[in-house]
Parts: sequence; structure tokens; C-alpha cells
Amino acid sequence: MQKDNNEFKSGFISIIGRPNVGKSTFLNRVVGQKIAIMSDKPQTTRNKVQGVVTTDESQLIFIDTPGIHKPKHKLGDFMVKSARNTLKEVDVIMFMVNANEPIGGGDRFIIDMLQNTKTPVFLVINKIDLVHPDELLQIITSYTEVYEFAEVVPLSALNGNNVERLMETLTKYLPEGPKYYPDDQVTDHPERFIISELIREKVLHLTREEIPHSVAVVIEKIERDETRELVDVSATIVVDRDSQKGIVIGKKGALLKEIGTKARHDIEMLLGSKVFLELWVKVQKDWRNKPGQLREFGFREDEY
Repeated sequence: MQKDNNEFKSGFISIIGRPNVGKSTFLNRVVGQKIAIMSDKPQTTRNKVQGVVTTDESQLIFIDTPGIHKPKHKLGDFMVKSARNTLKEVDVIMFMVNANEPIGGGDRFIIDMLQNTKTPVFLVINKIDLVHPDELLQIITSYTEVYEFAEVVPLSALNGNNVERLMETLTKYLPEGPKYYPDDQVTDHPERFIISELIREKVLHLTREEIPHSVAVVIEKIERDETRELVDVSATIVVDRDSQKGIVIGKKGALLKEIGTKARHDIEMLLGSKVFLELWVKVQKDWRNKPGQLREFGFREDEY
């Protein structure tokens, strides 16, 4: 039941959808800084990332889930299970789809998954900047014919069109509740996790199709040197084949240096301090299928 009053409202909102529909782009926009990595490759998000948006009237806690897809390895199983489990913990579900792609088997799979939920489900049609406005009604109809959504909101997470309206509508559906996080907190993930994600984003972006998702980043050290006003960060980029190690390092170390330069810039923005970043590359064969290594790299199923 929709609630609307003047009391402080707070609640949890799950963002689900097929890979690459813009969930992380939306999350980064509404919290005002980068906490979820963005990539044009599908299945970028591997862990649930909580983004917190606090106003005088409300606190919205967003959970960005991994894109729901047919898993091909144990890491994929973890990602899909993680996304499914969030549906049980939230006050509103945002089902995000691409405006420029017709409803497909993956979307229908998610809709089937939603059939038994009593939680309000919003259909959020992203990337409306890529289609003609006249096409929107047909897109909306193709989804509303197969599921009764609580709300339908077309928007562009990239340029911000209609995002404010979505935030206002979400707030109406939240219960009265406490302030779970301090006003200035934008995520519940430790900085170690965010830093590893920022480095992984640069690997995905700069290696393009050569290194798909066989890469993990392990933060070995974060040390603050107050006298030099500097943060020392040491990280290992893990791949699962010898050939990928050479690709990540690049000719005479050029690509690894570029990964480090771009990642350091984002980390400095995150920490508000100068950063010395040291990167290493290591091969751990077939790590995505080894539960022990998945746990070592932070993918802990028992937490969900």
C-alpha cells in the first residue's frame, strides 16, 4: 500500500535488470559520486553495492545488484543468487530496462521471478535519450501487458532526465523509519572495496574485449602518511590465464601504467588526498570456479 505523509521516511530499494541496462550509472548519479563501477561490458557489478541518498525528509538506500543472466561459472552463480536474494529484503524493487532494446527472454525471466513478490515493483525504462518520444508508449505497453507494475518511470540515468521524479515517487512508497546512516554517508562499503572496484573498472575499460570478466583486484595495503599528506595503495590485479597477464601489463608496461594513472585519479577524488598507487599482476588459473578463491576475493555467499 502506498504511503504518503510528512513523517521521515526510509527504506531499501533494489535495482534489478539484465546486464548493462545502466543500474550503476543510475546509482552513481543519485548519490553524487562514483561508488559503482561503470562499463559497457555486461555483468560488471559482482557484489551488492549500497548507495545512500539522504534528504531532510527521507533516506533512500539503493542496492545495485549484478545483472541477472544465465551463469557460466561459480562466480556467475554467486552473482545471480545475490541479485535474487535482495528481492526479499527491500521495500521497493526497481526493474530497469533499456528503452532501445525490445523486451526479450532475459526480461521475461526476471518478470517471472517477480510474479510471487508482494513488494511494489517499478518499471524504470532507462536510456530514453536513445529513442524517439513517439516510441515510448509502445515500449511501455510491451512490459505492462505482462506484469502489473506499481509505477512506470521513463528516464535517462546518463543525463538525469526524469531522475528527480523517480526519486520523489520512490519516497512515497517508503515506510516511516529511522535514519539508518549518517547524513554524509553515501555507501556502506569500506573504502578498500571501492578502491578495488575503481581499479577493476579501468582494467575492463582499457583492455576492451581482450580481458572480459576474468579479472579481480585485491587490495594488499592502504597506508596513510600524514606527514606527506599521501595515501599509499598497493593492489594485485588477478587474471586466470598467462596470456591475460601480458595483455594487462602491455608493451613495456605501458597499459598497466595507464590503468594506474586513471585509477589513481579516481581514488584521489574518493579519498580527497594524493595517492601513490602500486599495481601488480598475478595469474590464478580458473579462479572464478574455485569457492576458496572466490571467498578470498570477497565473494562470500554466506553473507547473503
